[in-house]
Amino acid sequence: MNRVMIIGDKNHQVRDLQAALKRAGIEVYVDGDFGEKTELAVMAYQRKVGLVVDGIAGPKTLAALAGADCRCLLKESDLIRAADRLGTDLASVKAVNEVESRGSGFFEPGKPAILFERHVMHRQLSLVTEQDDAHQVQARVADLVATLPNLVNPRPGGYSGGMAEHARLARAKMIDAGAAIGSCSWGLFQIMGYHFAHLGYPSEQAFASAMQTSEANQLDAFVRFIEADPALHKALKNRQWAKFARIYNGPAYARNLYDVKLARAYARHKALLQEAA
Repeated sequence: MNRVMIIGDKNHQVRDLQAALKRAGIEVYVDGDFGEKTELAVMAYQRKVGLVVDGIAGPKTLAALAGADCRCLLKESDLIRAADRLGTDLASVKAVNEVESRGSGFFEPGKPAILFERHVMHRQLSLVTEQDDAHQVQARVADLVATLPNLVNPRPGGYSGGMAEHARLARAKMIDAGAAIGSCSWGLFQIMGYHFAHLGYPSEQAFASAMQTSEANQLDAFVRFIEADPALHKALKNRQWAKFARIYNGPAYARNLYDVKLARAYARHKALLQEAA
């Protein structure tokens, strides 16, 4: 099957999807046409197994249909709680989850999706406290740049991707565990580890442990991130998508159409929720 199927698709993968839904006890006509009735069938299945109800047959829905263990995956109830906590409507939270999340918070069970940023590691190791000798810190960082440029470097890069990022993290932890965790983006929403204290986690390791447990915990970190930024929180509550995207995604948001994608996703989810009411 394709990794993502949506309304309007017409192919044999849709036919396989419909057959799988039928085997799971969901009434649907097997014709290879992903129309409104198939979208409703996908939503019925997602509701049945507790997944996010969005009508999109993506990797998580397909994995559940194939019998995978989905206990650590994001659930509809998680998004409902997030919406209540943020004081906004469910459609807004679903839109942000659809557009701003990476789709899957784990590479495999127990291994959250991460990306190790060597330039952040360089910055973290270069921080000087009152107890530090600045010259010694600079000398140590310079030595690490010379000997381990893939892990400590003033320039971004050196990415391995996927599970190989965990190998980079493990090597970086041998230099400084806290700085290494802080130098990774984590989970569904790719929250940087160095935000741990600002988000209310007692330590970098506590943050990492939470991210390793479930996508619900990864969503919680994202909710904390929004709560910690009044302007971002206000933009979400008021559905000011351009402002939200500019703050969260940076100045390139317009080129990547994040605001447009958020507005479209919100309209779709609002309509689906109204139909289900």
